[in-house]
Amino acid sequence: MALHIKKGDTVEIIAGDHKGTTGKVLRVIPEKDRVIVQGHNLVKKHVRPSRKNPQGGRINVEQPIHISNVLPVNPKSSKGSKVRFKIEKDGSKKRVAVDGSEIGVVRKA
Repeated sequence: MALHIKKGDTVEIIAGDHKGTTGKVLRVIPEKDRVIVQGHNLVKKHVRPSRKNPQGGRINVEQPIHISNVLPVNPKSSKGSKVRFKIEKDGSKKRVAVDGSEIGVVRKA
C-alpha cells in the first residue's frame, strides 16, 4: 500500500491535542503506520548525563502520531487535503490532491 505522507512533507494534524496545526514530517514509520511531526506531540524524557548531554536532565522529544490523523497540505489552498495517486503516461506515479493540484512525484520510471 502506498503511503500518502513522505518525509519532509508539510502536514496538517486533523485529530488529537494539536488538531488544526501544521508541521514538517521528520520521519515516517511504515511498519507501525505512524509519523513524527516536528514540534508536535512533545513529551519530557529524563536523560542521564552523557558526553552528548553532560548536564543530564529533562528534554523534549517528539512522539509518533498515527498516519490517519495527518493530511498533506495542498500547496494551492494551504490546507490539508486528501490524496490520490495518478500514474502518468511515462510511468511516473504522482500524488494528486482531490481538487487536482499536484503534491509531489512519488516514483519515476
